Amino acid sequence: MVKSPHEALHRVFHEDAALVTRALRRMLGIELPEPQAISVVNTDLTEIEPIERRADTVLLVEADVGRHLVIIESQTREDQDKRSSWPYYIAFLHTKYRVPVTLLVVCSDAATAQWARKPIRIGLPTQPSSVTYPLVLGPDNVEPIMDLDEAVDDVVLAVFSALTHKESHYADKILDTLASALNSIETDSAAYLAEFVEVGLASTAAFHTWRTLMTTMTYPYQSHLRSLGREEGYAQGRVEGRVEGEARCVLRVLESRGIEVPGDARERIMSGADEATLALWLDRALTAETVEDLFV
Repeated sequence: MVKSPHEALHRVFHEDAALVTRALRRMLGIELPEPQAISVVNTDLTEIEPIERRADTVLLVEADVGRHLVIIESQTREDQDKRSSWPYYIAFLHTKYRVPVTLLVVCSDAATAQWARKPIRIGLPTQPSSVTYPLVLGPDNVEPIMDLDEAVDDVVLAVFSALTHKESHYADKILDTLASALNSIETDSAAYLAEFVEVGLASTAAFHTWRTLMTTMTYPYQSHLRSLGREEGYAQGRVEGRVEGEARCVLRVLESRGIEVPGDARERIMSGADEATLALWLDRALTAETVEDLFV
């Protein structure tokens, strides 16, 4: 489970990785290649001589036209040190994976979003050697979803809208709509997303609005949310689901590259690894020549 508002703003893309393609299309009119599969990539960008650099979220988008990496950075305030690391993230991942890389910054503060959009120029003022143009989603260009039909149509996007607009004057309306929309999906998932939203709203007035909604409404997912034992069991189920999903992504990458995966190797990938190991195997699958290269 997410532990902070900063984490919630980018980890929402873990819950539904295809959200990144829908959000870019709907909010910015930008089309990524239509994905066949999307997986979360190891975010550690540290080299052997370490200055530690770690992106918030990195997604691998696989499509008919090839692969594409999306870096998602959650930015809650201006931070010049973090901003100066963004060109490095792009260059590192492009060099490592040899695929196009897109930087997306998500913000819940309009002033921070404006700051994040400024091009990052490296080199001579009149002739820079490199210019980075971050794509930015913030309160000024993320649609506030206050219509119930819209929220029901894409509940995870409605969660992202709520987190982005948590400081907005219409946050209460967004949250009221979202609370009703959660009742349209499976109870376990609704309870998980309700808790996810609560963490993401921490330290804001909207947090208290959400708490009030969760204690006064009568939807089935609320009693589920309040049942600690069942909630812990569901959290374990979420972990197991993510592990299985990452294992399947490893297999898809290998198969898409024409690498044979014998039955024993397939069983090892699907049954014996934790999330950290699978993230490592996914990295190796992108450049492996044989399936054995995953396990060295």
